[in-house]
Amino acid sequence: MTTQDLKSSEYNEYYKRYIDKLSPKILLREGYKVGKDSVLDFFKSIPKDKLEFRYDIGKWTVKEVLQHLIDTERIFMYRCFRIARRDSAPLMGFDQDIYVEPSMANVKSIDDLLKEYEINRNNSIVMIDSLSDDDLKFVGIASDSPMSARAAAFTILGHDIWHMDVIKVRYL
Repeated sequence: MTTQDLKSSEYNEYYKRYIDKLSPKILLREGYKVGKDSVLDFFKSIPKDKLEFRYDIGKWTVKEVLQHLIDTERIFMYRCFRIARRDSAPLMGFDQDIYVEPSMANVKSIDDLLKEYEINRNNSIVMIDSLSDDDLKFVGIASDSPMSARAAAFTILGHDIWHMDVIKVRYL
């Protein structure tokens, strides 16, 4: 299952920016394994003095961005799981900005954040591996729009790349 298999009717136009970050030939399950190593290597390479840097007032620090990736993966994997299980109840959106302060990301060590990311990603890998292709093709409703389980899963991979690109341009 690749991003080429996705139809635009499987996700809200907003998520196209993330899905477009992915190679059209990326395999979903392999993408989670490769993506894990990519994210871990990327954040390990960031100089310690940049981890709490903000490029502008009100912008997140690098640590907060990493916590955001973790939190977003949790939410989108929850969406993926519920949709794949044929749950027809519409899933609510979330306000990413209200998650930052209570996350206390800047108080956590980078090692603790990386451990949290890795454990979360490993959980996502196990869950995706447990779902059939038919499960992943199922379409539900998230944030008032159609979303397939696989679109939720692919969005996470592109979302990681999106934020790493922002860090490269604005933080480093």
